[in-house]
This record gives sequence, structure tokens and C-alpha cells, in this order.
Amino acid sequence: MRVALLTYSTKPRGGVVHTLALAEALAALGVDVTVWTLGRDGDGGFFRAVSVPVRVVPFPAVEGESVGARILRSIAVLRDAFEPSDYDVVHAQDCISANAVRGVPYVRTVHHLDHFTTPELAACHERAIVEPAAHVCVSAAVAAEVRSGWGLTPTVIPNGVDAARFRAAAGDTRWRARLGRYVLAVGGIEPRKGSLELLEAYALLGRPDVNLVIAGGETLFDYRAYRARWESRAVELGLSPVVLGPVDHDALPSLVAAADVFAFPSVKEGFGLAALEALAAGVPVVTSDLPVLREVFGDTVTFAADVPGLATAIGAALDDGPVRARAGRALAERFTWEAAARAHLGFYRSLVGAGSPDVHRTDQPSCAGTPTIDV
Repeated sequence: MRVALLTYSTKPRGGVVHTLALAEALAALGVDVTVWTLGRDGDGGFFRAVSVPVRVVPFPAVEGESVGARILRSIAVLRDAFEPSDYDVVHAQDCISANAVRGVPYVRTVHHLDHFTTPELAACHERAIVEPAAHVCVSAAVAAEVRSGWGLTPTVIPNGVDAARFRAAAGDTRWRARLGRYVLAVGGIEPRKGSLELLEAYALLGRPDVNLVIAGGETLFDYRAYRARWESRAVELGLSPVVLGPVDHDALPSLVAAADVFAFPSVKEGFGLAALEALAAGVPVVTSDLPVLREVFGDTVTFAADVPGLATAIGAALDDGPVRARAGRALAERFTWEAAARAHLGFYRSLVGAGSPDVHRTDQPSCAGTPTIDV
């Protein structure tokens, strides 16, 4: 079976991490997999080495280009390069790559849902819901949202996690020597990650002996105004968070493992892969109280419904987190990429065996005002 997995970037965002891990796990099962992506900022490859064939389509930056124009150009450039008829299964992992597929039925993974106001982006995301012949979601909570909004019935296949990679980093003290004790958030400074809420909670925490560290932050969108608000608020609160930016792939597990608490105050998520990696490393996790996170994490994390609750939960985790973290490690061990790949392979076979994925589609009109897919 020849499978094409399509993603929109080479950067270490959650959907891209998912795409690469799934591709390699499928290849280990004997599937002929190729990963397609756009090479933004001159990238000729992904943020890490990949053991399956990769096709990186050059996507040079255009100075002054708007978000909407960049979305449309991304779709056009990938569409012009990609030949879907070369594959038995075409599986898009985001709205840009989904819109780039033409002429064949294809699969789409809906990682999570969000709202957008940019017209080009809203149209891109709506098409990426209604046009695919079959849908996968990484959690039942997101699948329920898709079903409610569009009348579709996605197949639920949870993420995996490279638990061994993060477990092996436990005890590495390099980051602790540099940063002291710290609360870590991964994903950059942006609205969906709850960055302002975390900043306010850290101020309420009142623990000058513990640093707030922010890592990551590669995205298509322009969050400069939000980041400026975040930085201005930090000054007003008299805080000096440590902002690392993107962290090298090989250095990330030790950064996570050395944290005292992993903070995950997202306002929208589809699964919570970064938090699961922290649990694999034995780090206590505090998350926002979202249905999808309760589905995935159960009682292995502490949930917080608001900023004061987030501060209280982080403070408690600083004191008794290691006891609770043992259950988190056990949970992380249950989510494997091999299991995710086997579920995908069975799903692909059901589509190919049916002759066309069209038989799996529930045709319904698009719903005005419903959530749209986030890249």
C-alpha cells in the first residue's frame, strides 16, 4: 500500500510531530509511506531526521504578505507539486494540505477546532471539513464537535507518544543547572496556548524561587500583537519569564524532564501530546479544564478552571507532584505510535477495500457559524 501523508510545515508543531511519528510507525509495519510538506523559511527538511521518504516543496517567504495571501499561496504551491494519483491513500493532516489535494478522494485528520475571521482561512478550513471522503480525530471530544457541527462521523484514533525518549531524560540536570527550579510551558506565546492566563497565574503563585519558562513557538499566524501584550503585562507584574523560543529536538526531552511542573493552560486542544510527553518524563502536569483533556488524562493531571485555580494547582504540584506523576508515567506508556499506526492501517484497508473512501462520507451542508479547523 502506498500512502502519502501531507502536512503544512517542517516546524515542530503538534500536527507535524504527529505526522512524522505516524509515518515512521506505518513504515515499520511495511507500509510504503511518503511525507509531503512545504519548506518554509528555506527549510530543506524537517526539524528532525526522518526515516521515511520526504518531499519538501520550496516555499520562499514573501515580505509583507498577509496571512490570507500566505494561506492561498501555500495551498497553490503544494497542489502544483503533489501528484495524488501516485498513492493508494492520500491523508492530509491540516487544512492547507487538505485544500491542496485535488482529483482523488482523501482522508483528513481533524486535530482540533477553532474559530477564524480571516476570510481565506475560514474558507480553507470549511473546505477541509466538507470535502474529505473520510475523517480521523485524535480524540472522541473533537469527533463529537465535528459530528455536532457538520453531521460527519470521524473515526477516533488517539495519538501515540515516544514515552521512552522522554522517560530516558529523567535525571538529566543540564537545564536545572541553567534555569534553577521552573514551571515549563511548550508551544510558544499565543492565544490558544493560554499564555496570558499562565502569566497571570504565575504572578499569583508568588514563588520567586521558581522560574516561568516558555519554549517553542513556530506558527503560520502573526501573534506579534498578542506577544506584545504578554510582554507588557509581564513588565507590569514585575516578572521576568525565560522565553527560550524553539528548542532543538534532541534537547527537548531533558528540558521537559527537568521541569518541576509542566503547565498546559490551553483554551483549545485536540489531544494534549506535549502534556503526555511531560507525564512520560515523570513531571507533574497542570492543565486547563477541557473535555478533551479530561478524556485523555483522567486523574493523572490537575485541572484548573480559571487563573486563580491554575496558580493554586501549580503551587500544589510544586510540593506533591512527584507522587502523582507515577500514574502519569503509566498512562503515557499506554499510548504508542505502533498502536496508532495499526489502527490507521486497518482504517486505510477498509477504505481501499471498499473501492473508494466516498462510501464513508456523510454528506451534509456546511454549517454557518460552526467552528472551523485550526492548522
